[in-house]
Amino acid sequence: MATRNLVINDPSGIHARPAAMFAQAVTTSGQTVTIAKEGGNAVPAGSILSIMGLGIKQGDTVVLDVEGDNAEAVADDLAKILISAE
Repeated sequence: MATRNLVINDPSGIHARPAAMFAQAVTTSGQTVTIAKEGGNAVPAGSILSIMGLGIKQGDTVVLDVEGDNAEAVADDLAKILISAE
């Protein structure tokens, strides 16, 4: 398993467009991926509605967990999507 703790810098947080891009990348990866606000419950990262339900805002820390083959590389790629989301 690979875990990444990321601080969201986008002033809008994770809104519909980046949530959709991220969920699509998760689905394409074929890995089991969860995302959570730090200290909160993890949700399936392949679900746009689950991601949006977290209410991630600028400055929030999110925890990304990836399980499966090549988990480290997939976690790095998914982290880049979240960090560069606008």
